[in-house]
Amino acid sequence: MSSSVATALSVNLNKVALVRNTRHLGIPSVLYAASICLDAGAHGITVHPRPDERHIRGQDVHDLSELLANDWPQAEFNIEGNPFHNLMDFVRELRPTQATFVPDSADQFTSDHGWTFPDDAERLRPLISECRALGVRVSLFMDPDADMMAGAKSVGADRVELYTEGYAASRGTSRADAVLKLYADAARAAVEAGLEVNAGHDLSRDNLGEFLKAVPEVREVSIGHAFIADSLELGYAATTRDYLRCIREARA
Repeated sequence: MSSSVATALSVNLNKVALVRNTRHLGIPSVLYAASICLDAGAHGITVHPRPDERHIRGQDVHDLSELLANDWPQAEFNIEGNPFHNLMDFVRELRPTQATFVPDSADQFTSDHGWTFPDDAERLRPLISECRALGVRVSLFMDPDADMMAGAKSVGADRVELYTEGYAASRGTSRADAVLKLYADAARAAVEAGLEVNAGHDLSRDNLGEFLKAVPEVREVSIGHAFIADSLELGYAATTRDYLRCIREARA
């Protein structure tokens, strides 16, 4: 059985920006949301600025980078996106803590699959090398396929982010145990290959604890949609504290 590691909570603020963008009033504020979550104990902030700026805009990314550098220097800044679209421009200018490479199309509704190897190896390798030269950690968005983890390591990645929609969708079904085992096997394979493990997509207060108990290698979870939905009822601070409780109890 693999030993547990400390798991960080990174709050994805895309949905805050999505609501703001429906009007021209500047509310709700992405910066205010980040400040409250960090003050309540969140370890980092995640954004996924898509080329069409339908939620997080380029200015948000710059403003958040400045906020974290000035007021929250201990917090991690994770910028997600397709490195063949607009992600690398942000990485080169802002040098976030982590760049998460996601293979989504420009008009994709939401991320729904990971990189594959050896298919994606040659085009990813130089961009990963560039990020690391800039001092930026690279995480690759990956399906829970243990056989792919060595390929992710071979192109220079530091981490993989396990795409957890399959886990969330399987809960309560006859496939649940088998699906969860895929994630546990993939995480072990990643660690054996020399990678660290993140996880994200459709994680929630209802399913996070179970996932972390089964996959103790996870070093970071990025949570957005469920987090913001919970915040509408509980507020940002209380929601942050409750996700941290889920992590703490899973690690106990």
